[in-house]
Amino acid sequence: METIRIKGLEIFAYHGVNPEEKENGQRFVLDLAMTADLSRAAQSDDLRDTVNYAAVRKAVTAAFTAQKYDLIERAAQVVCDAVLDGFPQVAAVMVELKKPEAPMNAVFDYVSVEMTRCRA
Repeated sequence: METIRIKGLEIFAYHGVNPEEKENGQRFVLDLAMTADLSRAAQSDDLRDTVNYAAVRKAVTAAFTAQKYDLIERAAQVVCDAVLDGFPQVAAVMVELKKPEAPMNAVFDYVSVEMTRCRA
């Protein structure tokens, strides 16, 4: 098994418990790691034999912005579901969802949740 990563994917969305988060939105940053057997692609040099990371980015963005969620835990689950449902080659996906502008009265880099889901 090999890993394809997308790191630092910025998506503007409207997730959060506070009303202003759902109204004004904010920037989120996602890191994804997808485990798949890429041995065929390594031999064929054919896009059809791998996980198309451009298509993954589109699917993740669509799923992440389709609804407004209170919790980043729910938003991360939706991203995992989108990857596993849309890309049958992916055996497991890890998502770290970062919220750098979380409404806390403190100096911090970001708040995040990391979630790993595997194909049943």
